[in-house]
Amino acid sequence: MISSLTGTVQAATLNSAVINVNGFGMLVHATPATLSTLHLGREATVHTSMVVREDSMTLFGFATPDEREVFEVLIGISGIGPRTGLAILAVHTPEEVRIAANTKDTAAFTKVSGIGPKGASRIVLELNGKLVPTGVDAATGRPGTASVWEPQVIEALTGLGWTEKDAQSTLTALGKANPEVVETGNVSEILRAALRSMSTRARAR
Repeated sequence: MISSLTGTVQAATLNSAVINVNGFGMLVHATPATLSTLHLGREATVHTSMVVREDSMTLFGFATPDEREVFEVLIGISGIGPRTGLAILAVHTPEEVRIAANTKDTAAFTKVSGIGPKGASRIVLELNGKLVPTGVDAATGRPGTASVWEPQVIEALTGLGWTEKDAQSTLTALGKANPEVVETGNVSEILRAALRSMSTRARAR
């Protein structure tokens, strides 16, 4: 079983990347958030889960072991394949999946393309007791997600060439201008909004 890969990023698309490991190009499917941390020509490490079928062996890559753990729990649910599991993690962070499962928030899962109300209800039912939120916001007593998404977004922005100071100030401004985006805790959405904001600011200089 391949649990991680370390090598040079050889190619990347919207939903996958090729990592060259000692001359072998390993195709890894991943979420936009994970792919945003990979840069062509640079060395990278991804945590992987191999899904074996009768006619294929497919690698799915994650930025953290936490993402991989939640993914493997999700695909253990009847009717949830790896593509759907990856789609869920493209919309929600691992902590958000835990919170949704713990609070029986079926609406959170229907935000994922291809999952209807019945499918969401089944997911919540089958996840019962399997995923428990790991963090609580001390100020509100409610589960918090900022500590989950913020480091990922900042890492992605600095990897694209922005300074950490610029990344942090952009997220602060974004929280004031578009709180509804930040409150989703969705790494992909926040990253896209931050990049739009930073590009606009750069052109204005």
